Amino acid sequence: MYRTEESAVATTKARQVSTPEGCNQVIKRDGRTVEFDPAKIFRAIGKAMNAQGLEDVEFQRRATDAVVASLEETELDIPAIQERVENVLMKSEYPEVARAYIEYRHDRDQARERSMDVEAALDKLMRRDKNVVNENANKDSTVFNTQRDLTAGSVARAYALKNMLPADVANAHLKGDIHFHDLDYNPFQPMTNCCLIDIPGMLREGFQIGNARVESPRSINTATAQIAQIIANVASSQYGGCSVDRIDEVLAPYAQINFEKHMADANRWVAEENRRDYAVEKTCKDIYDAMQSLEYEINTLYSSNGQTPFVTLGFGMGTKPLEREIQKAILQIRIEGIGKDKHTAIFPKLVFGLRRGVNLNPEDPNYDVKQLALECSAKRMYPDVLNYDKLVELEGDYKAPMGCRSFLPKWVDPATGEAVNAGRMNLGVITLNVPRIAIESGGSKEKFWRIFAERMEVVKKALVFRAQRCEEAVADNAPILYRYGAFGIRDGEDDQDVTKFFRNQRATLSIGYIGLYEAATVFYGPNWEHNKEAKEFTLDIVRYLKNKANDWRTEYPYWFSVYSTPAESLTNRFCSMDKAKFGSIPNITDKDYYTNSFHYDVRKKITPFEKIDFEAPYPKYASGGFIHYCEYPKLTHNLKALEAVWDYAYDRVAYLGTNTPIDRCYECGYNGEFEATEEGFKCPECGNDDPDRCDVVKRTCGYLGNPQKRPMVHGRHEEIIHRVKHMDGPIGEAQELQE
Repeated sequence: MYRTEESAVATTKARQVSTPEGCNQVIKRDGRTVEFDPAKIFRAIGKAMNAQGLEDVEFQRRATDAVVASLEETELDIPAIQERVENVLMKSEYPEVARAYIEYRHDRDQARERSMDVEAALDKLMRRDKNVVNENANKDSTVFNTQRDLTAGSVARAYALKNMLPADVANAHLKGDIHFHDLDYNPFQPMTNCCLIDIPGMLREGFQIGNARVESPRSINTATAQIAQIIANVASSQYGGCSVDRIDEVLAPYAQINFEKHMADANRWVAEENRRDYAVEKTCKDIYDAMQSLEYEINTLYSSNGQTPFVTLGFGMGTKPLEREIQKAILQIRIEGIGKDKHTAIFPKLVFGLRRGVNLNPEDPNYDVKQLALECSAKRMYPDVLNYDKLVELEGDYKAPMGCRSFLPKWVDPATGEAVNAGRMNLGVITLNVPRIAIESGGSKEKFWRIFAERMEVVKKALVFRAQRCEEAVADNAPILYRYGAFGIRDGEDDQDVTKFFRNQRATLSIGYIGLYEAATVFYGPNWEHNKEAKEFTLDIVRYLKNKANDWRTEYPYWFSVYSTPAESLTNRFCSMDKAKFGSIPNITDKDYYTNSFHYDVRKKITPFEKIDFEAPYPKYASGGFIHYCEYPKLTHNLKALEAVWDYAYDRVAYLGTNTPIDRCYECGYNGEFEATEEGFKCPECGNDDPDRCDVVKRTCGYLGNPQKRPMVHGRHEEIIHRVKHMDGPIGEAQELQE
């Protein structure tokens, strides 16, 4: 096991603690029965000693042995064990340690109670605790509607922890063993997470919002206006992201209506030889205007939870003229920017599909659109790219992610025998703190897997609880989802049952995970990436998760998937809790953040090709959610370099994001990478750090965000600082890359 000299001594002494002859099972406060672990007593006594400024590892060991020797029963609960600890310490040469231990336990109990107390939760909000107001980098916590949502969320979170979640699930979340995502919405309300909206069906068949019955649109302009309204309503009826898949192909029939209208006008007013050119030019203008309106509408929308809807547009597979024109309009509008300063649009997230025979190679019909996508990505960071063949290999068919990076597997409707993606959804995520398990194992692989198995039972209970809570909704709770087509199925007004939307594995539940890098570091040291045994260990972790998901699918009617977790604040939450629990461990807890899922250590400088090769094996086992990022210097004058990486990635990874400096200073005109500071970001040329006089855009998760205007929790900011200062290797000329 890799560890510092200090932790090595502590771990060695902990291993020397006697194995109990009596007690071998412990009844936790939440009712679970787990194997007795004397190392936990050893650590607790150590914390109490540290609180008194004492350091005596031999005393820790002797005191722990004395406690263990007093445990004659085969099964004890936590209060009984704590009482034995207090008795041993009171009779020892350090009675002041007993007082510190009692105070520590009292403080822990109080903290647990405060986490479940509504008044305490509201007090944290009123004090503008950064972990509350800055949890989401795209929520402006200064505006009333966001404050209202944060207030409701604080109440909902506290109530759910105290009165709704199973006791062991709530306890595991509070301790930091797991994370129950989005507690401010679910389970207080039986809301779903993210989805692929059935936009084709809603536009085709019409829908209803409020008192307005909306008919099928008769132009692309009306179609995009309807899509904006659908997005706003869907985003207010769930708590996660939503996507419009293949929007170029979806909107092309409505652009065709525009073309036919313009041809009719041309036949009446334009000379015969110019009629088609007239209709084409007018239709192209309509397409551009419609897509520009959609971009502006999305960026000016506010859902009921106080934020711009987290929206993704998937496109790129269409090869017909109007489909190509829609693709080009999306990219040109994003390149142009929005507002008088032409700043980078944060939403919608753009995901461009690459496919051999469509747009990948120079001989493909849409290769020119790929070149526009490269320019857009270099200037505005989006689009990310989806590689068709690799995605089909992983998921069974091709589709955009649901919002940021949550993917649906191929699903065939048993009633029709046809594959369905649009109208499906995710019911929530539970994320496992993997580094903590590694730290608690003390370097023992056997113990690591034993603890892992125990924690996964809690994850399973939490996920099943999420699904069952969602099934307690009735159709009237969210008519846009359950009645008017967003979730694909339309039933009669009297049918309130929503289980049909989720069962037969139509919906997904996600097992998230954090920190493969840190978990491997516990066993193999901080530079394990080229160690085959270490790499295999991390792959064993995601294989284990996938095997559990497969097993659970045979027990329950939902599709369990493994999700490489999106975690704006979770990388900080787990790490800060573990730092408080285990101390500052080099390359693990001392960084103030954990590495998200399977990603390469952001502090290390490697080439994009090395990063792609390293990360490529993981999504096979974590196909429920993933994305790969590569870091680049400014690329606007070297698009061939970016294309070389895209082409290299095509047969290796399914989903690739571009992180490149696109910050702009409106004071001096600088365009590139702003300097990261403890307070935020500043222009390296003139020192400008005024949020209203610059455009600072970073990827704060799968989405973009403006951290200069929307502060993030400390750990997430630290990770971005590392990414800025330690880019993943320089990008050379295209020829060098291809070699």
